[in-house]
Amino acid sequence: MTAFLDSEFKPAKPTEAAFHVIPAPYEKSVSYGTGTKFGPKTIIESSSQLEKIQRGKDPGEKGIYTAKPAPTLNAIEKAVSYALKCQATPFLLGGEHTVTLPAIKALKAACGPDFGLIQFDAHADLRFAYEDDPLSHASVMRRISELGIPIAQFGTRSYCQEEQDYRQDKKNKVTFHDAEELFRRFKVNKKNKLLPANFPKKIYISFDIDGLDSAIMPATGTPVPGGLLWYQTLDLLAELTKGRTIIGLDLVEFSPIKNFHAYDFTAATLAYELMALV
Repeated sequence: MTAFLDSEFKPAKPTEAAFHVIPAPYEKSVSYGTGTKFGPKTIIESSSQLEKIQRGKDPGEKGIYTAKPAPTLNAIEKAVSYALKCQATPFLLGGEHTVTLPAIKALKAACGPDFGLIQFDAHADLRFAYEDDPLSHASVMRRISELGIPIAQFGTRSYCQEEQDYRQDKKNKVTFHDAEELFRRFKVNKKNKLLPANFPKKIYISFDIDGLDSAIMPATGTPVPGGLLWYQTLDLLAELTKGRTIIGLDLVEFSPIKNFHAYDFTAATLAYELMALV
């Protein structure tokens, strides 16, 4: 496996890098399409086709270190802990969405619980368990919520009644803006508050690539129509991160389709756009 964007930047030492890109090819509980374990490698390889500057920004100039693949939940937690020890921003490339849980555990151990999670996703991932697995990709946000981390969901459009009931219970601290609401009624402006006033200033961004509309990103295990479009997504990200500190990132659930390079390049571009927010 090559290093992220090594066509433009010499890979940085882990103790000097601003970002630790951590491949997490974990795929255990996927319930429909498979192939997320190939996502990290494909994104990293496709990053070699990126231009150094994206939309006037050059996030790679501060140094990118690409870690060895972390194939287990325990290895992911250790890799994120090491990134934080190096004072770098950890950026997980999944793998299924379950990989977010060990990252959050590492962040909570290092930084305390005073941060929130912003989730882009077609699904709520708030089931107590799915197919009798409490560590399912469909339960990852439930486990994170149980750790006391406030969650804000964007682009959701597929969920069960259990998940709807859970996120509507205010004590669980789950904010949500479904994709249809964002498309039909919601405009990003000062009058519309995307996040509660008390949402933490420190944030972790977890981006399930199926949050994007399946017309532009079908390369995922469970594509759902009616999702977010490209510039809508970038505008939301810019607004949500304004005045906040990003302490970690992930991009998950990308499942490459052989010989469809546009989707590989889209995923790599999204990864670089996420880095540009930090």
